[in-house]
Amino acid sequence: MGKLVAVIGDEDTVTGFLLAGVGQRDSSGSNFLTVTSKTKQSEIEEAFKRIASRQDVAIILINQHVANLIRHLVTEHVESTTIPTVLEIPSKEHPYDPSKDPVMRAVAHMLGIE
Repeated sequence: MGKLVAVIGDEDTVTGFLLAGVGQRDSSGSNFLTVTSKTKQSEIEEAFKRIASRQDVAIILINQHVANLIRHLVTEHVESTTIPTVLEIPSKEHPYDPSKDPVMRAVAHMLGIE
């Protein structure tokens, strides 16, 4: 059985990935969360923890501006395990900043280009 890709992000990002076939919803919940201005930080944290603990998820795609809201959880996860892998992606409204991405910082450190 294959592994899933999960998405946490703004409406445009999540909709795009759902249209591409990434979405999955069953009795254990869904593998995506659409974050709006009305979404509470606690809801994002809860969704991230739930998705990150699923055995059927291999990759979590998360908009970087959303990851910044729960940076402590993302950094803790990235430093403690590699599966599911967390990839921070840009959104239409927010540019990507590699200096905030713990994966990119680790790669830069390993390559000695900090």
